[in-house]
Amino acid sequence: MEYTIVVKNLTKKFGDFTSVNNISFKVKKGEIFGLLGANGAGKTTTIRMLCGLLIPTSGMMEIAGYNVFTHGKEIRKCIGYMSQKFSLYEDLTIIENLELFGTIYNIPKKILQKRILNIIARLNIRDFANSKVLSLPLGQKQKLAFATALIHKPEIVFLDEPTSGVDPLVRRDFWNMIYESASQGITIIVTTHYMDEAEYCNRLCFMSNGKIEVIGNPNKLKEKYKVASMTEVFQKITNR
Repeated sequence: MEYTIVVKNLTKKFGDFTSVNNISFKVKKGEIFGLLGANGAGKTTTIRMLCGLLIPTSGMMEIAGYNVFTHGKEIRKCIGYMSQKFSLYEDLTIIENLELFGTIYNIPKKILQKRILNIIARLNIRDFANSKVLSLPLGQKQKLAFATALIHKPEIVFLDEPTSGVDPLVRRDFWNMIYESASQGITIIVTTHYMDEAEYCNRLCFMSNGKIEVIGNPNKLKEKYKVASMTEVFQKITNR
């Protein structure tokens, strides 16, 4: 089985505080892998280390076959990242944002223009593609940020609570975009605090106090804990 992410004994300390404590896991190509846990569980710190935004205190990470410590430049080319906070430039138009990020990734002009047209069509934003991002509803902003993270066709995309604060219809469409990406072989790492969204992942990793409590398929986890929902799984794990 081809793994696009391999993590072994990963630890991150901030002074005397251990944010991530000796975790290990692997993620397969095209898998939707969910990181769940309460605030402060270590989810965001883990993602930021995997993206190269934080240097681990100890441990080993391989992203798309590259060692994070020695091939940071190569890794940045093959990953996309969408942070908790909206990360596009609100004073630029939709097209200007897409052109900017495409240029950062050195996408040839003709290819970039084609990808931009595809994104505009997919998001159904043709009528206001030249409007400033500031004017968009939150849900459209989040979908645009995801599309921008995909513009250079990365092997892996990291999504840090991407649907936080958006309405259920937008969340459903957002997850359709995630499924489309995974079907194309893109590996998706997503954090969420919505337990119903956890059902959509191929596998889940529950974290608590910087440690991994359990990893497994949603249905198998419900069977293991003899419950009917992921909310109940979460309660079983956090209360034990």
